[in-house]
Amino acid sequence: MIPRVLEPESMDGPDEVAQYDAMDHRAVNDRFVADFLAAHGPCRGGEILDVGTGTARIPIALALADPKARIVGFDLAPAMLERAGRNVAEAGVADRIRFILGDAKSPASLGDVRYEAVLSNTIVHHIPDPAPALAAMVERLEPGGTLMIRDLARPDDAETLAALVERYAGEESPEARELFRASLHAALTVDEATRLAAGAGLPADCIAMTSDRHWTLTWRRPA
Repeated sequence: MIPRVLEPESMDGPDEVAQYDAMDHRAVNDRFVADFLAAHGPCRGGEILDVGTGTARIPIALALADPKARIVGFDLAPAMLERAGRNVAEAGVADRIRFILGDAKSPASLGDVRYEAVLSNTIVHHIPDPAPALAAMVERLEPGGTLMIRDLARPDDAETLAALVERYAGEESPEARELFRASLHAALTVDEATRLAAGAGLPADCIAMTSDRHWTLTWRRPA
């Protein structure tokens, strides 16, 4: 088993943000949104929190998929949120997406609002100890709400990791390939993610491997 090697918690330089936003994540984002709507059902008109929203590609995809979706994008990096604001305006959904600057590891950053759903896509691998962030996300979920977290899964060996980089980033820039490689190294294994969920009081079966490089946590808070 290759060890977990942490990468920077946030990307806040303009070059880093531009490089990240230029990567083609459309298929991954569209599947995330489709899987969320399959688990949650149609949006009910309440606000949905997206933790680690980055440049807001997931909120935009969700807003375009469901006209009732109202999303709050939450991120640690001001430069990410600046680019997110431009992306949302260009997509024509600025009336249904707003942003909060804050740190997911601090429950106070999330305020005391309860959300219809809480989402997070590929943020866990950026956090050295993701347990407080997960606890905060669970706490912010209203009764009957859906929690969906998806992240990369760290491979068992260097050969598998290299093959994933070639398969999914082989046509990207060298910088983008290295970014993906570092993210896989920083990711949790499925077993580690399962232990993380158990520590937050969530059932073991809420975690599943959902692609050759992702695990997903899906849970509905009892109404």
